[in-house]
Amino acid sequence: MKFIDLDLKESLQKSLKKMGFEECTPIQEETFPHVLKGSDLMALAETGSGKTSACGIPLVQSIDETSKQIQALVVVPTRELALQYVDEIDRIADNSPIQPFAIFGGFSMDIQKAKLKDGVQILIATPGRLIDLIYSDIVDLKHVKTFVLDEADEMLNMGFSEDIHFIMSCMVQEHQTLMFSATMPKEIEGLANECLQQPVRIELTKNRKAPQSLTHAFSYVKHTARVEAVLDIMKEKVGSVIIFINSRHGGDKLKDSLKGKIRDYDYIHGGLDQNVRTSIFSKFKSGKLKVLIATDVAGRGLDFAKVTHVINYDLPRSRESYTHRTGRAGRMGREGKAITFITPKELGAGKRLIGALKLEKLEWVGDEPDFSDHSIKEAEKRSGGKKQFNQHNRRRGASRVSEFRKNDRGH
Repeated sequence: MKFIDLDLKESLQKSLKKMGFEECTPIQEETFPHVLKGSDLMALAETGSGKTSACGIPLVQSIDETSKQIQALVVVPTRELALQYVDEIDRIADNSPIQPFAIFGGFSMDIQKAKLKDGVQILIATPGRLIDLIYSDIVDLKHVKTFVLDEADEMLNMGFSEDIHFIMSCMVQEHQTLMFSATMPKEIEGLANECLQQPVRIELTKNRKAPQSLTHAFSYVKHTARVEAVLDIMKEKVGSVIIFINSRHGGDKLKDSLKGKIRDYDYIHGGLDQNVRTSIFSKFKSGKLKVLIATDVAGRGLDFAKVTHVINYDLPRSRESYTHRTGRAGRMGREGKAITFITPKELGAGKRLIGALKLEKLEWVGDEPDFSDHSIKEAEKRSGGKKQFNQHNRRRGASRVSEFRKNDRGH
């Protein structure tokens, strides 16, 4: 389906033409009719499928331009995704007087208050800052006609369940609710059943758990040999590269280890000042940085069109984390490659991850390891045991949730 075939405002069609939008992506083609009709929606689609525009275009189409009240609310898990959302919707609404705006922690609340008082029709928000402004009587949600919860699975994974329920309780009027996600754990199914009314369900990920334009590769490598493995990859023909690590400490060590060995790289994590994070992301998107070391703060929803390679320096903690990390490459049908390191102590976890992914095809860089039970037990024994490894992962997972919640509120 082509955008020119849709019954959209003339101003909206002009913006889409300027943006170079011609053909709808599958998620856009499937969702537009239902969203424009006012139906509740539960949409699952792979990362990089065009979900932001699938949400933004019908929102701009449905806004009453004569009213300055908040008519659409989009809640997202991270500051970076909020900034991406408002940038995309601002471009979509370029030829109209519609005012989108994003609020998030780590930025001047006074500036945000002034903008909100001036009039905002589409509000994009992270949960913490939104609730702060609701309590301050600055944000009024009684005119919201469409509520969007994007990256819903990550929202719950980050511990925002109570915040989401509070936000929903502030909208007692009849409204449309749209949920977008890339995965469907049981918690999301429960939330959908609770807050959606006779929703249309669209599951483009049902038989495609990861982007099909991606090549999935794994490398069995000693813990101390991972830096050299990264440097070997960088000798290949690569564009922009994201290297994912599981902890800030691990990122600090990797950044130090790469000094003098590669150029144009930086490290981003949730503990950085918002202005610093925004600057690093902007440099990476523009191509001034070739390599970005990142915690999972960069693993969700963000569109880096030039990323050709994703390296999982640390093994992802879950299938969902793997899907979202690797989804930074191979977006919108472009080709990309994901390379995941598996160390001897991660042999058992690596086997479980590969089994859960159910990939039709995967490659091994170097020799494939022995995944027999005996080999896994021997590897775990040499590295301190399975129990120690799992406890370490749980501690890091709890720390990650705390980091996200703390920084979303701007503390």
